[in-house]
Amino acid sequence: MFERMRRDISAVLERDPAAHSALEVVLCYPGVHAIWLHRPAHWLWRRGWFVPARFLSHVGRFLTGIEIHPAAHLGPGLFIDHGMGVVIGETAEVGENVTLLHGVTLGGTSLKKEKRHPTLADNVVVGAGAGIFGAFTIGSGSRIGAGSVVVREVPPNSPSSSCWTASTCSRRRSSGSRRHPRPRAPPIVGEGGRGSPP
Repeated sequence: MFERMRRDISAVLERDPAAHSALEVVLCYPGVHAIWLHRPAHWLWRRGWFVPARFLSHVGRFLTGIEIHPAAHLGPGLFIDHGMGVVIGETAEVGENVTLLHGVTLGGTSLKKEKRHPTLADNVVVGAGAGIFGAFTIGSGSRIGAGSVVVREVPPNSPSSSCWTASTCSRRRSSGSRRHPRPRAPPIVGEGGRGSPP
C-alpha cells in the first residue's frame, strides 16, 4: 500500500512543476486524495459491498470534486491534475502513467450492463474539459486535446487533436478553406490624429 502511495506522490512531482515537495502533494492535491479514497472503495466493490463502496466514492466526490465509480480500474502512476469536475465511469479502465486534467469525462453511451466506458492505455494524456464516450480504446502514448469530444478509437501515439469524430472532421475539412475577414478596429482617439477630441 505504501509503495503505491509513494508512486502516486512521485507521479505528481515528476509531471507537475508547481509541486515543491512530497508534503505539499500529500496535503494539497485533490487528485491524489481521490485516488487514495478510490482504492478502498474499489476493494469493497470487488467483494460485493456495493453500498459502502458507493458511499465512500460519494464522500470522495464531496471532498475533492472528482467522481470515480468504485468499479473503475485505475492503473499505477495516474496523475489527476487540478481534478475538479473529473468523472470516471463504472467500466472505465485507466492504464499506467496516465495524466488527466480537470473537467475530463470518461463516459458511457449504452444503457446495458456491459462494458460501456473507454479504456485508456499507458502514457495517455487527456486535456482539460475533454469528453471520451464509449467502449473503445485510446492507444498508448496518445494525447487528447483540451475540449475534445471523442467517440471512436484513437490509435497509439496519436498527437494532440480535438478531431476524433467523423462529423467534426468532415465539417472542419469542408470549412477549412473559408476565411472570414476580420472586422476593422475603430479609429484610435489620441493626440493630434484623426478622431482626436477638439
